[in-house]
Amino acid sequence: MAKRDFYDILGLSKNASDRDIKRAYKRLAMKYHPDRNQDKKNESEAKFKEIKEAYEILSDDKKRSAYDQYGHSAFEQSTISDSTDFSDIFGDVFGDIFGSNRKQKHQFRGSDLQYNIQLTLEEVVCGVTKEIRIPTLDVCNICHGNRSKPGSTAEICSTCRGAGQIHIRQGFFSIQQPCPSCNGRKKIIKDPCNKCYGQGRIERYKTLSVKIPAGINNGDRIRLSGEGEAGSDGAQSGDLFVQINVSPHNIFVRDNNNLHCDVPINFSVAALGGEIGVPTIDGCVKLKIPAETQTGKVLRIRNKGVKSVRSGIHGDLMCRVVVETPVKLNEKQKWLLAELGESLGGVSGEKNSPRSKSFLDGVKKFFDDLTND
Repeated sequence: MAKRDFYDILGLSKNASDRDIKRAYKRLAMKYHPDRNQDKKNESEAKFKEIKEAYEILSDDKKRSAYDQYGHSAFEQSTISDSTDFSDIFGDVFGDIFGSNRKQKHQFRGSDLQYNIQLTLEEVVCGVTKEIRIPTLDVCNICHGNRSKPGSTAEICSTCRGAGQIHIRQGFFSIQQPCPSCNGRKKIIKDPCNKCYGQGRIERYKTLSVKIPAGINNGDRIRLSGEGEAGSDGAQSGDLFVQINVSPHNIFVRDNNNLHCDVPINFSVAALGGEIGVPTIDGCVKLKIPAETQTGKVLRIRNKGVKSVRSGIHGDLMCRVVVETPVKLNEKQKWLLAELGESLGGVSGEKNSPRSKSFLDGVKKFFDDLTND
């Protein structure tokens, strides 16, 4: 079943402010909290999780920007927890009023990483799944991140007594700062792990499968939640951002969801009209050339461009006609062209060469104006 639009879930328009989002979340979270709907607990829990997911995306500027551009497909590879901690659910809304220790909780969160991936135009138009291999810091498989040798345990820091912070008095003021003995970790490692040397993390390479959605553009980024560096002391991992770089194509140029290409034709087809084969991303199609087509005329082939990653609507293929001058002519061909030229009235043939006549009239007026001055 298709997921509901996050703005609809919160009852908001797409230009809603951060304050509007927070207020809507507070109102709906209180309304559908399972503790207040004991008669419909399962239904209210499902509704509550839906509201929470919408708020998590729209309250984060980066996530909201990605959602506005790509919709739900922007988070197909991101991990949004299905579990809901109802006792902590209002922390995002009321933390700024009553205070919160959430920042301290994420103090040692793992770093975000970025991976640049090079793709062809065909791959971004059709969509593709790529495997990437990245270097990262991962949780030590010997100590499992607690930094101590197996069988030993960390000791409570005697300096800060497990608080992770100390207070320094300077006159009337008290300054709080991380404990210099444990560096804010609250514990001292007496017997560090031999593999990670007490860091809790080790360097390694990991291979990930990345789904590139059809229609993604050059410069876009895909966010893989939790695939960055591992956090220390059990903190959450950072995210991995896959930067999309698209190689230039030898036929097509992309403009939003439209593709552009030059289509060369000989002047007999340009004059009399006809049909020619034109390449598209998914095969060759026939293009009808109207009689008396001039160089620079753009002919549209509908729905042969790029499918929008946001709306699913296909762009068009815009074919710019280029009339080619024949080369390497034999004697008969030269004679035929000479005969054709004479029948057309030469260079200034008014009836058959309207652009030439307009050009020559402009040149004559230019020199007349110079003479009159």
